[in-house]
Amino acid sequence: MLTNPKLHPDNFELECTTVWAFPRRGNWATHKSDWRGNWAPEVVRNLVLRYSKEGDILLDPMIGGGTTAIEAKILNRHIVCSDVNDIALERTRKSLDFEVDNKSWQKVLKQDARELKEVENESIDFVLTHPPYADIIKYSDGKIKEDISSIHDIDEFSSEMEKVAKELNRVLKKGKYCAILMGDTRRNTMYQPLAYKVMQKFLEIGFYLKEDIIKRQFNCKATGFWVNRSKESNFLLIMHEHLFIFKKS
Repeated sequence: MLTNPKLHPDNFELECTTVWAFPRRGNWATHKSDWRGNWAPEVVRNLVLRYSKEGDILLDPMIGGGTTAIEAKILNRHIVCSDVNDIALERTRKSLDFEVDNKSWQKVLKQDARELKEVENESIDFVLTHPPYADIIKYSDGKIKEDISSIHDIDEFSSEMEKVAKELNRVLKKGKYCAILMGDTRRNTMYQPLAYKVMQKFLEIGFYLKEDIIKRQFNCKATGFWVNRSKESNFLLIMHEHLFIFKKS
């Protein structure tokens, strides 16, 4: 148990524009940056503070390294954390091993984001999650059949994310918000607008688009091998992601 941890970042200010940039990852509480593909705690803190209130029930159905769970606990929000990856779930449980001066609870469950069996209809106040970007990072190398990070085809991945969107719409309360951080990719140097394909699926099932925030990436070094590839094959390195805020009608 981590006692008396530093629970808040220095000089934190709520973001007020549609471009977010965090050059350095936060390291308060039990946050670590060694889970590949984890989103920055500054992103989560901004979302939690802007789109929920103390005592609300949050959901992150692809919890990964546990960033969302840590911030929810600190900020006095209850949270349901789920994933299909046992390593992610164990990592999340360990990340929650610190003390806070509130009575928030955290549930860590193994379940597929496309079938949230443990979550009741319209029981969630705010959904926020950072899904894999197709198979850019393979979290289980196909060993877990429910793992959508094993899907290479962009359209197939988008179709599976539509199933996720339907489940999130089912469990979210009316008038509440759902935040999704998605990036794009390239195939044979051609740009693939993966984020917008996923966004369209959310719109088609009935969500409204509240915000499209551009998040600048800093953990991708534009040096060496990829700089040379960019010049040789004449393509630009992708250094941004889309943070969509959807509202349930």
